[in-house]
Amino acid sequence: MKFRYSRYGNILRPVIPIRVCVGEKQVQYEVLVDSGADLCLFSAEVGSAIGLDVLKGIPREVFGIGGKASFYYLHKVTIEVGGWPFEIEAGFMSEVAGRILPYGVVGQKGFFDKFIVKFDLLKEEIELKERK
Repeated sequence: MKFRYSRYGNILRPVIPIRVCVGEKQVQYEVLVDSGADLCLFSAEVGSAIGLDVLKGIPREVFGIGGKASFYYLHKVTIEVGGWPFEIEAGFMSEVAGRILPYGVVGQKGFFDKFIVKFDLLKEEIELKERK
């Protein structure tokens, strides 16, 4: 399946739509496909919207490119990408993307282990193939 890059100001980014689900509750959410991210990190507000008590997850710490530490809380959720559901463990944090950008992040564990990902900046396209 293919997705178009999204434009933020004058910058193109590989941001795609997903669903984040727990049971029957689900939220549409946009995520940056980030090969440098260790795992999937979503907004705490998304977790609350699908019924999670975010702070009751397993606490962990992540360091951003500037070296700043942030806390997140791991929970088991289902993400749906292009109609395909996958159970993953994702982190939820209050300041994902620094509260400046309106999306979460999908990374190595929980996304790149589920898909073969091809980035094509010139075509402004991301192609995903389910890993079998």
